[in-house]
Amino acid sequence: MAKQPAKAPSQRQLRVAEEIRQALSQALERGDIYDPDLTRRPVTITGVSLSPDMRNAMVSFTPLGGGEVETSLKALTRQKGHLRNHVAHTVHMKYVPALRFIEDKSFDVADHIGALLRDPHVAQDLAADPSGDPENEED
Repeated sequence: MAKQPAKAPSQRQLRVAEEIRQALSQALERGDIYDPDLTRRPVTITGVSLSPDMRNAMVSFTPLGGGEVETSLKALTRQKGHLRNHVAHTVHMKYVPALRFIEDKSFDVADHIGALLRDPHVAQDLAADPSGDPENEED
């Protein structure tokens, strides 16, 4: 049986995911969840992706100031039950999704792309004629 292409998330999924992201961020910001590793190195919840049935949530995070991703991941995993309980009391849903935490690597990718664009070899190509037609270049 051939796999169907993945469908884009629905408006409801996006709205609920944003509410869950805000609830998790609020709990971590206010200190409702106590974990020494999370108080030493706070984390930012950058996004939440919900499964189509909204029973599983993939929570992207990044530690503030970078580094120590494994420590933050272990701390968030330890506090998964408390965080899920906080979501249950904050976001009114029939079923509270199971939380799974993953590192958000989009900031690293953006830094890498920025470094590539600042490379002198790439900069000289970017400074060339924007039309892309070499005959229009002035000597």
